[in-house]
Amino acid sequence: MTLSATHPNPVIALLGRRLRLAVIGGGPGSFIGPMHRQAARLDDRYEIVAGALSSDAGRSVAAGAQLGLAPDRCYPDALTLLSAEAARADGADAVAIMTPNDTHFPCAMAALERGFDVICDKPMTNTLSDAAALRDKVQASGRVFCLTHNYSGYAMVRQARAMVATGQLGEMRQVQVEYIQGGRAQAGPGRTAWKTDPARGGPSLVMGDIGTHAHQLLRFITGLEVMQVAAELGCLVPEATAHDFAGALLRLDGGARGSFWVTQAAAGVENGLRIRVSGSLGTLDWQQENPQVLSFKAMNAPAQCLTPRGPGTLPLARRSTRVAAGHPEGFPEAFANLYSDAAEAIAARRAGQAPDPLALHFPTAHDGWMGMRFVDAVIRSAHSGGAWTAA
Repeated sequence: MTLSATHPNPVIALLGRRLRLAVIGGGPGSFIGPMHRQAARLDDRYEIVAGALSSDAGRSVAAGAQLGLAPDRCYPDALTLLSAEAARADGADAVAIMTPNDTHFPCAMAALERGFDVICDKPMTNTLSDAAALRDKVQASGRVFCLTHNYSGYAMVRQARAMVATGQLGEMRQVQVEYIQGGRAQAGPGRTAWKTDPARGGPSLVMGDIGTHAHQLLRFITGLEVMQVAAELGCLVPEATAHDFAGALLRLDGGARGSFWVTQAAAGVENGLRIRVSGSLGTLDWQQENPQVLSFKAMNAPAQCLTPRGPGTLPLARRSTRVAAGHPEGFPEAFANLYSDAAEAIAARRAGQAPDPLALHFPTAHDGWMGMRFVDAVIRSAHSGGAWTAA
């Protein structure tokens, strides 16, 4: 028996080595770039071998050198990276894309055309038509595509998903999801000015930035699809040039009802993502600012406070926590769960084996397409005065 066959790292067990990862974007000054790179390295399933880290060729090459990449693998742009790595015998297996929104689609399509598996930051695209085209491309290619809606990587979010799936909440009846931030409570371009440009950031800043997260979290936990929305969308801050607020009533499949509220104009709030899910047997409540705790209030029973390694933890949640009971995990670890799951799926595909089913709960191109359908429906409903609009 070889060393790799008994290795505790499932990627090395399948391939005999770590996955080789190329990164596009996320260079100097980026917040999300270091998050992606830390997530890739946390469970030792990837080796970052190549990069095109900036839209400026000189800065891109210099940033790659600062990361310790080999000089011949510090590329001036994404297309050069993709072509060169595809031609190398030791080229990258997968590509991680963390560029401004308008370049997600062309970078992902080019990567798939050259045979790479893809990990991509959200939103997947800026338009519904691009999202449909990319979804179809992924399906035709047979490649793994992971969309980094990182909140679905939290252990207790996965606990909530498993509890709903195993019937512990009964029939789904109500969902309330909100994502409240205060970073744009005052007018101004902010640190990432490109986000306010619809050509680069998409048709709705608040929907693309955080609305897609809230929508994906609802779908991930409940397994329900939004069928209709009655929405309002706009700017609460005087002189704001991009949407900073969206609210909607939701009609979900199976007859459940919901509400959706997102804003980046709530002064003083940091990152208030929260979801409540009510079924016929009980209610779950999770808040990102206290991610270790999932509240479960069952019908005619004492309320429960569930934690990642406490009593009642299900396998999908247990898989997603790394530290001893009572110790906190958070944002980087949730990101890392998506990277680790995608690594197992990629390695299994390359080895011609079936992946662990527990590794297949990361968001995909289908989820990205569904997110853009929801964004499109909210915009259309708001433009028609809040009329019920099919999603």
